[in-house]
Amino acid sequence: MTSRTVTVGAHPWVYAARRQPRTISPILDEIFADMSAAGFEGIELMPDALADDAAAERVRALSERHSLAVIGTSWGGALWDRAQHEEILAAARALLPRLQAVGGRTLGTSVGRTREPKSEEQLDAQAELLRQLIPLCEAHGVVLNLHNHTYEVENGEHDLGGTIARVPEVKLGPDLNWLLRAGVDPVEFIRRHAGRIVFVHVRDQQADGRWPEAMGEGATDHTRIAEALRAAGFEGDVVVELAHEADFEPTRPLRESLRMSRDYVRQAMGY
Repeated sequence: MTSRTVTVGAHPWVYAARRQPRTISPILDEIFADMSAAGFEGIELMPDALADDAAAERVRALSERHSLAVIGTSWGGALWDRAQHEEILAAARALLPRLQAVGGRTLGTSVGRTREPKSEEQLDAQAELLRQLIPLCEAHGVVLNLHNHTYEVENGEHDLGGTIARVPEVKLGPDLNWLLRAGVDPVEFIRRHAGRIVFVHVRDQQADGRWPEAMGEGATDHTRIAEALRAAGFEGDVVVELAHEADFEPTRPLRESLRMSRDYVRQAMGY
């Protein structure tokens, strides 16, 4: 048994990806309604949804209306660049009280990509800022977790490993599909980093490497992944983040793909 129920939520990237600019604020009503109807317990926001106090109040009202808890938000910046540290810290100081006010408790943090693998100096700078951000989050009841795309875990996990070596207390929120796309076995990753993982993003992938329309229409073995999570004592949040290729043409409303994905997570992963 676990000490609490794992919350299954969804991330709205799939909505933002079809828009320019890639924001969700103008369509939050649709997103909350769709995710609630699909059976999710929570939502991981994007930061534009908490752009100011009025936006946070709107999120709070939508969360209450649709019985959809705010798990947290994705977020990030060029943490490796010391010249941007004050700006990034200021953004975090503005965001975190709003996130706390809407009930959010996780900050899925991307550290920023560089053209070449990061230098030791860049990794040092990244770590210095994380050591400031982690207690700042804690002061607002929020746990910072490191989100990954592919760049953090390529080259023998150079970026992620360099961060962990410098900030051993940091928690992880891996995107298991990006791990797969970087050539990293998600199950082995879970086993190696078991004590750090507090959050996961899940998404399916077809045998040809393309993303399907919904979870359950691909070839990823999420039952095996769930077994690894349980063996690791995982008690965090599982968040579905659908994504589609640039040439993808939908065959159904997003609400239906979300519902299918929620049903699949329940059936294949037991959450």
